Amino acid sequence: MEIIDTNTWERKQVFEHFSSFIDPYFGLTIPFNVTKAYHYAKNNEVSFFVKYYHDCLKAINLVENLKYRIVDHKVVKYQVIHGSTTIMRENKTYGFSFIKFNEDLNSFIKNFEAEKQRINQSNDLFPPTNSLDCIHSSAIPWINFTGEKQPVSGKPDSVPKFAFGKAQNVNGEHIMNVSIHVNHALVDGYHVGLFAKKFQQFLNQ
Repeated sequence: MEIIDTNTWERKQVFEHFSSFIDPYFGLTIPFNVTKAYHYAKNNEVSFFVKYYHDCLKAINLVENLKYRIVDHKVVKYQVIHGSTTIMRENKTYGFSFIKFNEDLNSFIKNFEAEKQRINQSNDLFPPTNSLDCIHSSAIPWINFTGEKQPVSGKPDSVPKFAFGKAQNVNGEHIMNVSIHVNHALVDGYHVGLFAKKFQQFLNQ
């Protein structure tokens, strides 16, 4: 974890401005073409969700501003960002996971399956590891939403929030809307655009 000197930071004024907001988050909903990721998952008998979630985390880890967090009023940069997503149990309750990121998809799948097993064997909402070096996310595969709002706790927060919608068949292509909410003190639309480009590139591989 690297502490950023905000006194000499090029974002100093932007950071100070948006840090004074009650809710400094802004959100966008972006359509992604997940056709190749969908067919990869089906052909290789892996979870479609885990495939695109892995692609998402690969993209996030290439965008510096998405690795920034605010800790005790200081800006820090984590070296690796992991995944924290809701995982549903058979009784339709869910738990929050903490899935260690790994560049290798098969290794990431093992990490996901371990968290899935832990949640299915527990009634706990929160994972044993619940740190800020992650993204908070949910999959909503029942709904093709065009907008989504994240709950706001009222406490200072800087972790990016993602929601993944239902993949729709549009003219033979699978299109999935993704809602992204980020703290504007740390992230601008430009950085979300960088992420979106990289995410789509990974989905296309």
